[in-house]
Amino acid sequence: MSEAGGGRGFGSSVPQRAPWSLVAAAAALCLVSATSVWTAGASPMSREEKQKLGNQVLEMFDHAYGNYMEHAYPADELMPLTCRGRVRGQEPSRGDVDDALGKFSLTLIDSLDTLVVLNKTKEFEDAVRKVLRDVNLDNDVVVSVFETNIRVLGGLLGGHSLAIMLKEKGEYMQWYNDELLQMAKQLGYKLLPAFNTTSGLPYPRINLKFGIRKPEARTGTETDTCTACAGTLILEFAALSRFTGATIFEEYARKALDFLWEKRQRSSNLVGVTINIHTGDWVRKDSGVGAGIDSYYEYLLKAYVLLGDDSFLERFNTHYDAIMRYISQPPLLLDVHIHKPMLNARTWMDALLAFFPGLQVLKGDIRPAIETHEMLYQVIKKHNFLPEAFTTDFRVHWAQHPLRPEFAESTYFLYKATGDPYYLEVGKTLIENLNKYARVPCGFAAMKDVRTGSHEDRMDSFFLAEMFKYLYLLFADKEDVIFDIEDYIFTTEAHLLPLWLSTTNQRLSKKNTTSEYTELDDSNFDWTCPNTQILFPNDPLYAQSIREPLKNVVDKSCPRGIIRVEESFRSGAKPPLRARDFMATNPEHLEILKKMGVSLIHLKDGRVQLVQHAIQAASSIDAEDGLRFMQEMIELSSQQQKEQQLPPRAVQIVSHPFFGRVVLTAGPAQFGLDLSKHKETRGFVASSKPYNGCSELTNPESVMGKIALIQRGQCMFAEKARNIQNAGAIGGIVIDDNEGSSSDTAPLFQMAGDGKDTDDITIPMLFLFSKEGSIILDAIREYEEVEVLLSDKAKDRDPEMENEEQPSSENDSQNQSAEQIASSSQEVDLVDQESPEESSLNSHPESLSPADTDNAAASISPSEQNSNPTENHETTSLDGECTDLDNQLQEQSETEEDSNPNVSWGKKVQPIDSILADWNEDIEAFEMMEKDEL
Repeated sequence: MSEAGGGRGFGSSVPQRAPWSLVAAAAALCLVSATSVWTAGASPMSREEKQKLGNQVLEMFDHAYGNYMEHAYPADELMPLTCRGRVRGQEPSRGDVDDALGKFSLTLIDSLDTLVVLNKTKEFEDAVRKVLRDVNLDNDVVVSVFETNIRVLGGLLGGHSLAIMLKEKGEYMQWYNDELLQMAKQLGYKLLPAFNTTSGLPYPRINLKFGIRKPEARTGTETDTCTACAGTLILEFAALSRFTGATIFEEYARKALDFLWEKRQRSSNLVGVTINIHTGDWVRKDSGVGAGIDSYYEYLLKAYVLLGDDSFLERFNTHYDAIMRYISQPPLLLDVHIHKPMLNARTWMDALLAFFPGLQVLKGDIRPAIETHEMLYQVIKKHNFLPEAFTTDFRVHWAQHPLRPEFAESTYFLYKATGDPYYLEVGKTLIENLNKYARVPCGFAAMKDVRTGSHEDRMDSFFLAEMFKYLYLLFADKEDVIFDIEDYIFTTEAHLLPLWLSTTNQRLSKKNTTSEYTELDDSNFDWTCPNTQILFPNDPLYAQSIREPLKNVVDKSCPRGIIRVEESFRSGAKPPLRARDFMATNPEHLEILKKMGVSLIHLKDGRVQLVQHAIQAASSIDAEDGLRFMQEMIELSSQQQKEQQLPPRAVQIVSHPFFGRVVLTAGPAQFGLDLSKHKETRGFVASSKPYNGCSELTNPESVMGKIALIQRGQCMFAEKARNIQNAGAIGGIVIDDNEGSSSDTAPLFQMAGDGKDTDDITIPMLFLFSKEGSIILDAIREYEEVEVLLSDKAKDRDPEMENEEQPSSENDSQNQSAEQIASSSQEVDLVDQESPEESSLNSHPESLSPADTDNAAASISPSEQNSNPTENHETTSLDGECTDLDNQLQEQSETEEDSNPNVSWGKKVQPIDSILADWNEDIEAFEMMEKDEL
C-alpha cells in the first residue's frame, strides 16, 4: 500500500463481450454465475430491508460529502472535529500521510464517480464543473506519486469514464467535451519525470510544479520506494494511454512492473516491501499481502483483465502460488522473509490485508477468502473497527482506524460471488458501527484508538471514494444503479475504468517477451477459473460450514504464536526455545542458549544480560534459532514497556448537538481517581479562574459540581488538581498551553505528581493537547452549556438524546515511537503478558536500530525471569479442542515440506562464511521489518 495509506479497490466481474482472452472471459462468467448458485447460508434479507439500508448509505454519504463541501472545499480533506478543511502546510505535519495532499481538492476529485454510482447525477455534474473551474494541478507542493496516481489521476479518469457514459445516455453532461481527460493527461505528464531512473522504478515523490531534482523541487534524493508504490500504476497509466492515444504512460508503467518482476526472489517467487529505485536491491526483505505490497498483486491480475496481456496473469499466478504456500496460514496472512520464506517476519497483521479476500474472489479461490474474511469480522466485532494492526492472538497492536474501506470491499465481493445473505448482515454491522462510533456533527471522524473509542480529526478522501461505493453496491439491486457496473473494473481506489479499453490502442497489449517464464507450468492456472460446482457444491451451507470453525477464533481459541519455525522441527526433535518460555534458572534452557550461541551474563545491578554471537552457534539452524530468540526478546520488551503504561482515556462530549459523537483522546494522571477501575465521571465543564489553576480559585461557585478546565503550566499538575478539588470540582481537564499541539502528532503522557503523597486527590484528572482542548472551548463559546463524560473508554450515546436528533445531510501513519534500542546490547524486561489487550499510550511500533552484524544482546531482571504468560491463557475453544488451527497448519506444512525444495534450506551443512552471510541478511531484515509506513 502507500506510505500514507490510501485505499484498495477490486475489479468487478467482467462482461462476456470483453474480447481479451477466453480464460479471462471464463473467469468473469465464474463470478457472475456463482451469484445464482449460492443463496442459502443465512436468513434472506427482504428487498425492503436492503432498500432501507441502501438509503441509509445514501444519507451517510450526504452527511460526509455535504460537510466536506460546506466546511472544507476547496481544501483537500475535511477535518470533521473542528469543521474546517485540511490545507497542506497550515496544519501540523503528519509525516508521510500528508503526501496525499496537493492543494487540488482531493476529496472532491476522489468522490466524482461515487456520485454517479449513488445515482447523484446532478451533484456529479455540479462537481465536475467545480473541478474544471477551481482545481489547479500546478502547485508548488511535493506529493506522493502513488497516492496522486490512485486518487487524483484515477479520480479524473473515473469521472471521465462516467461522464462520457452519461453523455451517451443523453440526459446529463451534454456540454462535456473530455475536459477531465485533458486534466488527467496534464497530470500524467507531471508525474512522468518521477520515472527518470535507470531501473524505471519511479521516485516516491514529485513536485507538481518543478518535477524532480531541481533545487526548487525539494525532492529527487530518495533512494527507496515501496513495491506497491512502484507497482500500482498500470491501470491508470494504461487507461490514460488508451483514452488519449499517448502510449508513453503505459510504456513507463509496464517498465516498472517488468523491473519488479525481474527482481523477485527467484527461489520463493516473493517480493519485498521496499526496493532501491536505482539498484533494484531489496531494502526490506519481508513479504506479505498488506502494507507496502498489497496493490502490486492486485494490479497484476487486474492488468490482465483490463489489458488482456497473458504475461500479467502468469506473473500473478506465480506470486499467488507463493503467497498460498508461505504467507497464507488460514485464516491468518503472516509476513515472511523472501529469501527464507518458512521464517515468519513479524507477529502481527496490518489492516490493509483486508483487501485480499476480495482479490481471491476475483481469482476464484473462495474458501481461503471466506476464512480470512471471517477472522477479520471477528476482530471487528470485538473492537467495532479493524485496528491498524493486530497480533496473531488478536490483540490490538496499533489502535488507530482511519475508516479504511478494504473490509467492506471484500464483503461486497464475497456477497457478489456467493449470494450468501450473511454478508448483507456483515454490511449492516459496518453501517451501524460507522453511525454509532464514527459519526460526528461535521462528518465521520477516524478512530484514534479503537479501545477507547476516541476520535482523530481526520476524514480521508478514500472514505468517500470507496466505503460508500462498496456499501451501496452491496445492498443495491441491478436496477438501483443507472449503468451496468459489470462493464467496468475497479482500481485500487475503487475508481471505474471501462473494459472496452482492452480493444483500444492495443500496440502495447501483446504478450511481454522481455521476461522469462521458464519456471512456469500449467499448475499456475489451476485456480484461474474454478468450476462453480466445485466452489459451491450441492450442500447449501457450504460457505457457512467454512465460517463455522472460525466463529469464535478471536475470543475463544488459544492464542496463536508464530509456529512456522516450530513446524520444521517435526522429526522428533524438540521445537526451539521461545522467549516467552525462557527461565534463566532452568539449566536445560541455559544449555539450549549455549547451543544457539547465546551467552548469559549476570550484571552488577541484578539484571541478566543475553548476548548472542552467531559464530559460536552449533549450526546454521541453531544460529537462526538464536536470532529468532533474540528478536522475540526485543519484541517482548517492547510489549512489556507498552503494557506497563496506562492506556489513553476518553473525553466524550455528550450534550447537544454532539450527543456523545465526539470523543477526544486524553492522557491519564498518576494520581486521582483511576477511571479504569471506577465508574466514569459525567458533568458540565467550566473554566477555572485563574485559568492556570495554580492558586485558590476565585470562582468556586462556577466550578462547584462541574468538571474544571485548567491550562497547563506555571505549577505542578497535582497542585492544580488540589485547587479545583477544594473548589468543589468533580473532575479536571488540563489543556496544553502549547498552541497547535495535538495527539495526532505528539505522544501522550501521564501527568505526574509533585513528589508528595497524592492520596488526598480523589477526583479524576485528564490531559488534552491544545487542538483537542480547543474543540471543547469552541463548543462552550457556541453552546454555553457543554457536558462531557470522562472515562477509560467511550460509552454508547444516550438513546433518549439520540432520538431527539434529526439527521441532516447539511449540518450534521505512521510516526513511530521515539524510543529506540540504540546499541548492540538491548535491555529487555519480561512481564506477564496475560493482559487481553495492549495498553500503550503510543500505539505505534517500536523502532529497532541497527545492531552489530555478529552480535545481539538483551538483558532481563531476575525478578521477572519466571514469567510464563502462556500458562495463564485460556486453553479451550467451544468444542474443547485447542489445536484445530495448529493441526491444520501442521498438516499443510508437512505437505509443503515434502514437495517444496525451499523448505530444506536450513537442514544443509553450510560453511561459516555462508552462515555469516545469511546472518547479516537476517539482521538487516529484522531491523527493517517493524518500519511499516501505513
